[in-house]
Amino acid sequence: MTETKKVACIGAGYFSQFHYDAWRRIEGVELVASVDLNLESARATGLPAYDDIEAMLDAKKPDIVDIITPPPGHFDAIAKTVRADVKVVICQKPFCTSIEQAKEAVALSKSHDTPVVVHENIRFSPWNRRIKQSLDQGDIGDVLQVTFRLRPGDGQGPDAYLERQPYFQQMPKFLVHETAVHWVDTFRFLLGEPESVFADLRQMNPAIAGEDAGHILFYYPNGVRAMFDGNRLLDHAATNHRCTMGEALIEGTSGTISLAGDGSVSLRKFGELDSTELLAPSTATTFGGDCVFFLQQHVVNALNGKGSLENTAEDYLNVLETEALIYDSSERGQRLNLKQNPPQ
Repeated sequence: MTETKKVACIGAGYFSQFHYDAWRRIEGVELVASVDLNLESARATGLPAYDDIEAMLDAKKPDIVDIITPPPGHFDAIAKTVRADVKVVICQKPFCTSIEQAKEAVALSKSHDTPVVVHENIRFSPWNRRIKQSLDQGDIGDVLQVTFRLRPGDGQGPDAYLERQPYFQQMPKFLVHETAVHWVDTFRFLLGEPESVFADLRQMNPAIAGEDAGHILFYYPNGVRAMFDGNRLLDHAATNHRCTMGEALIEGTSGTISLAGDGSVSLRKFGELDSTELLAPSTATTFGGDCVFFLQQHVVNALNGKGSLENTAEDYLNVLETEALIYDSSERGQRLNLKQNPPQ
């Protein structure tokens, strides 16, 4: 019989609601604590509340610690938890405040033999898992190109983002650092690591500090290309624009896979007019087709010997390097080559 895993969460802000909800629905898990600098926010979760990480670790001795704070709190939380004999740490993205700090976090993780998993949830959305399955089965032959059009429609006017995540307005790096990084990771999940990138980024809403639109072209071996076409001011055909955040086409030599705004996935064979449904529209009421639940379930499964962990912090350094090169490419107006990080 599998032993129940004790889970403690650090952070009780807006997005943490999806984490707490998911943990409560995972079998074999017991939520034991919430930590937040604002003790009232921690208490609002209904769990034993703390405003001190070390006090919580000493009192509750969790197996899993889920860090759901903004980046400035990541390194301190990781440093304290990996020293506390926890089995695994999950940390939200954007991961740490710099590549250098992320590398320090990786070094701590390795020295204490405590894996740190970056909470890149979009790759766990049901549609991206189904698309990956279809590609692995060869349903569209050799992949030639992938396009994702980000169109959440939440970035217009002076009140953009204020209702949900007002700090978005003040981020000096926004579209890529906060949002497109999900698809940097999703593209590598579907296609592997890119060889080079070219980016054209721009700011369209003067009410915010960072970029909110742009095109990023990823170059892969054998001529494969992937395009991220993002614009937070524009929308797409969906009842819930935050379900998929946009639409995608994955095109190959023998067919095309399409992702619609309702989370449905379809396959059209080359030369045909009709499509076959691979995945029905999503009925999930939580973020991204319940991708937070699926990520957290994946971690629990790995701890129980069912599969290996995806997106460890060490592996995720390549995503951070790619992000940095995207900004550099846009500033320089040049296609730039990626130097992937070897295992440390």
